[in-house]
Amino acid sequence: MTSTSPAASSAADARGRSAEEGWQGHLPRSRDYRRILLGLGAAGLATFAQLYSPQGLLPTLARGLEVSASDAALSVSLATLGVALAVLPWSWVADRVGRLQAMRAAIVAATVLGVLVALAPSLEVLLALRLVEGMALGGLPALAVTYLHEEVHGSHTAAAAAAYISGTTLGGAAGRLVAGPLAGLVGWRGALLAVAALCAVASVAFLRLMPTARGHRATGATARTVLHGIRTSLRDPVLLALYAQGALLMGAFVAVYNYLAFRLEGPEFGLPASVASLIFAAYAAGTVSSRSAGRWVGRTGRRTMVLASTGAVVVGALVTLSSPLPLVVVGLLVFTAGFFAVHATASAWVGARATTGRAQATALYNVAYYSGSAVVGWALGYAWTALGWPGVVASVVGLAAVAAVVAVRTLPAGR
Repeated sequence: MTSTSPAASSAADARGRSAEEGWQGHLPRSRDYRRILLGLGAAGLATFAQLYSPQGLLPTLARGLEVSASDAALSVSLATLGVALAVLPWSWVADRVGRLQAMRAAIVAATVLGVLVALAPSLEVLLALRLVEGMALGGLPALAVTYLHEEVHGSHTAAAAAAYISGTTLGGAAGRLVAGPLAGLVGWRGALLAVAALCAVASVAFLRLMPTARGHRATGATARTVLHGIRTSLRDPVLLALYAQGALLMGAFVAVYNYLAFRLEGPEFGLPASVASLIFAAYAAGTVSSRSAGRWVGRTGRRTMVLASTGAVVVGALVTLSSPLPLVVVGLLVFTAGFFAVHATASAWVGARATTGRAQATALYNVAYYSGSAVVGWALGYAWTALGWPGVVASVVGLAAVAAVVAVRTLPAGR
């Protein structure tokens, strides 16, 4: 292995950040800026539709396979675990071959694996393929925000990152809304194949839209370079606090969407699966709030936005305890809007904060984010089994409270 000093690592980062002398990044009125946002929006749709489509099928899977809610949730958790395992390796690949090339490879591999998942002959094979599919999908969230910081003018990266996050909300909603209702008509395999077809179209759009990268040049990064970037990030308390926001709140978010469908299809409401799956339309609130967060951060400051949005997460979760279904929907909308505003703010903040090893810094955010999804999203199934919906909500409020305390104690105030 080639030895690389921290100074050499910084030099490599500098070369990667400025592939063209004087390059400042695309501006909002430029054609390539619009192509980047549309392309990454398509990538977000392809990634998150595949990643979370089984979530719309969880009650159906649990009944059909005669397994518990937590066991059924493994079809989601193993994929998000795959993302968490893969984001750091993807950041290393991207340093060597370029962000855009790595994202292209990731989206093609994930599209193929999405078809194989739908054709899996058994649950064990399906779960194994979901893990590998998640590892392929990890290349997109691991690199998208880093890519934006290199290709978009610095004064517009927060808004551009928020636009990308809004695309991920559309993908997350689309996968669930396609898979859930179709499962009752064509079975789970047909539903997942339909999602895979949708993702293939979005992947082609991404491949055709993205302009040639100008802000990064492959640096031939070694494992030592990557480890230096990781160590630098893990020594920064602000980055650690941002990672905590992602882990705690993403875990809470996935748990709510994992287990609310069980409540809606249960004795309390008795909704059919095709109707209960429509709760994922609440993702529209995240699409709006993530874009709005990018605009409001400049006025309120990042920490204020994080704390206010976390407050919305708590309020929304508590409102879902209501018995009237319309109030449950309102609570879910508030909860979803709050979560995606936090995520859009925190993920953009990581990219802005990291000056050395930016790819590793953003990858570590994704490790925390998807680890929270995998572990907490699965574990809160035991709260559902033991205490029902109040147990899930109490756990979610507790996670949000811890995230808020970390933010107050560690994240700097101001803009």
